Amino acid sequence: MPSQPLSQKEIEDRLRELPGWSFEDGRIIRTYRLGTHFQASALVAHIASVQEELNHHSDLTLGYNTVRLSVNTHSAGDAVTETDFELAQRVQDLAPAHGAS
Repeated sequence: MPSQPLSQKEIEDRLRELPGWSFEDGRIIRTYRLGTHFQASALVAHIASVQEELNHHSDLTLGYNTVRLSVNTHSAGDAVTETDFELAQRVQDLAPAHGAS
């Protein structure tokens, strides 16, 4: 069964638990800054592993020393769902080990 879209209030409440994340254009997003391109690349690889595990994938953009995630759930009509927040929380938990801020 696909995830159900969250209400605007539910999204706002959940975002309070995820510093640095925001809601824009129907997606939750976050840009992480890292010390080097290698650190950013390693974070991308780690995020890709989590996404495979969850079978839920964000748009993931690698810059010189930045990583940007943008996510919503296609199977829920491109709405934000609990699954998006699960992915965001997992990334939030692993990012500091890569030196991300």
